[in-house]
Amino acid sequence: MASRGADEPSSKSGSPDGEGGVPEHRSLLRQRLAVKELVDTEATYLHMLRLCGSDIRSRLQQLPQGDLDVLFSNIDEIIKVNGRFLHALQETASKEEEQVSLIGNLFLEFQEELEQVYKVYCAGYEQALQLVEAYRKEPELQREIQGILEAVVPQAGSSGLTFLLVTPLQRITKYPLLLQKILENTPPDASAYPILERATSALQDVNANINEYKMRKEVASKYTRVEHLSLRERLARINTHTLSKKTTRLSQLLKQEAGLVPRTEDKEFDDLEEKFQWVSLCVTELRSNVAAYLDNLEAFLGCRPHECNLDIPGGPVVQYCHLARDLQLEAFLNFKQRLEGLVWRPLCSLAGALAGPRNLIRKRLDKLLDFEQVEEKLLEVGSVTYEEEATRHTYQALNSLLVAELPQFNQLVMRWLGQVLRTFVALQRDLAKQVLQRAEGSTAQLPHHHFSEPAFRKLVEDALGQSSNQLRSFQETFEKVPPPPTMQPRLPGSERQVQALLSSYGPGKLYQVTSNISGAGTLDLTLLRGQIVALLQSKDTKGNSGRWLVDTGGHRGYVSAGKLQPYRMAPSEELRGPARPHEDSRRLTPEPTPAPVPSVPTTTQVVAAYAFEARSSHEVSLQAGQPVSVLEAQDKKGNPEWSLVEVNGQRGYVPSGFLARAPSPAPWGWSLPS
Repeated sequence: MASRGADEPSSKSGSPDGEGGVPEHRSLLRQRLAVKELVDTEATYLHMLRLCGSDIRSRLQQLPQGDLDVLFSNIDEIIKVNGRFLHALQETASKEEEQVSLIGNLFLEFQEELEQVYKVYCAGYEQALQLVEAYRKEPELQREIQGILEAVVPQAGSSGLTFLLVTPLQRITKYPLLLQKILENTPPDASAYPILERATSALQDVNANINEYKMRKEVASKYTRVEHLSLRERLARINTHTLSKKTTRLSQLLKQEAGLVPRTEDKEFDDLEEKFQWVSLCVTELRSNVAAYLDNLEAFLGCRPHECNLDIPGGPVVQYCHLARDLQLEAFLNFKQRLEGLVWRPLCSLAGALAGPRNLIRKRLDKLLDFEQVEEKLLEVGSVTYEEEATRHTYQALNSLLVAELPQFNQLVMRWLGQVLRTFVALQRDLAKQVLQRAEGSTAQLPHHHFSEPAFRKLVEDALGQSSNQLRSFQETFEKVPPPPTMQPRLPGSERQVQALLSSYGPGKLYQVTSNISGAGTLDLTLLRGQIVALLQSKDTKGNSGRWLVDTGGHRGYVSAGKLQPYRMAPSEELRGPARPHEDSRRLTPEPTPAPVPSVPTTTQVVAAYAFEARSSHEVSLQAGQPVSVLEAQDKKGNPEWSLVEVNGQRGYVPSGFLARAPSPAPWGWSLPS
């Protein structure tokens, strides 16, 4: 022992009768007993931990894995640390004279490791107890658990899981008491005394730090919960206390903004928050980009030209269709599934993990305002209430937690983000490799697979040149087509109504509807795009200039002024004016309007010069450049402004000005040189 020899005066060197050595001997005996108690209880404790970590956990497989993770937490790490600690304790027995000093140094050596593993276990202890309480509400499950515990750990008794779960907490809090007992029985002048003092103080600090960490975690758990409350539930939570708190915070914030009171600055936290916001922005942007990528991939997979008649005579088309079908059904589909599982879902989980720290940062600002208010009162009055002291501690705990864990969180998110990006690149590389491998077999069957690289390059250049000339000719044809009309054409059959409005109000009062209008009120009109109306008054009865009173020729009512545009007639119609309403009203068209397509046989090559969206079942939609078949170059009333066409097997009317002639293109594709 450390106090034996020089530190322990023998009975022979004391008084002749040995009376002075009796207390010293008793102290030494108690010291040895305290050391023995430390070593023996450590061995018993480690045995209990191993029972929990192996036998009991393996027999509780009827519980979900998530429950087992909560119940046993990081018990495997505790077993490793305490296993090494016990082994070192037992080795000190071989050096009896230095054993006490070695024990003190051993605790100092394991101080940090003990704190790290036990603070994690203690932070999750309350959640584990909640699970135990939930099991007690299920009698059958509770009987199964109790039977397992009685078979493995009979001394647990009726306490069950609670007896096992509380054991690590009891052990870490008992270390300072055991050290204190050894210290009390060690002479102050012994060389081991200061070492034991430092060890006792260190273990007390460990327990204090664990309590502080546990409190921080409880605060974090309280404020990181994301609650989805309805407006009624939020209003129900409002009371005088919450209103008072929010008013005080707002007042403090306004005083800071006005410069009446100084703002508390924390450079360390501000830097951490700035980095967190940057990391959060990176995650959000990447998630948005991957979502767009998935949408584009979905659209790409929806395009299946190999299932259509490509109008290409023989040759490579068969190999192309086979390769495209193979890639569509296997390579690309597999790539999409892997992309969703290995990139998209982890990225969504990462974005969800940012919600907790974001809530804590926002809550820290609220608590900082409360803290500053309490600090001001403390300086003025010199004392604060218990509730205000709790407010100070809450802010300090929240701030300490963020300062301690935000760097680790930011670093972890960056690593996670880097792994997601590397996975994305690896998936792209795998896709390219699969496509090349699958294409090798198909290219070997192509007629030009035996070409040399220069010859194949010339073949491709010639084919692209031919296609380029065709596209250029097609472009020149489109450039000759007049610009699109500034308005939608009038509705079929509306000429007589327009002529009546023109004769009643004159051309200056006529307006055309630019988009469909749905009347919401009793005096509001429902109008279709392209309909002509006459302006009666440029405001409503309340003076609102955004609602105009108009006449449709049959009904009067209000419409939105923003959906009306002055109606411009052709010059020939303006010369006639409203004095000649009996003339052919079919010449009233918006300006400018391309010349309508004359009667064209169904075999004539006609294409849509502009896109057109059908507004009723009598019309048909067009895409710019889409080939159409003109069935009739006028409507049933002989109006040439509308043509009856057939597109993709559907028939309907389209504006004649939206059609244009185009030369029939030469056959697409390339042919092998002779």
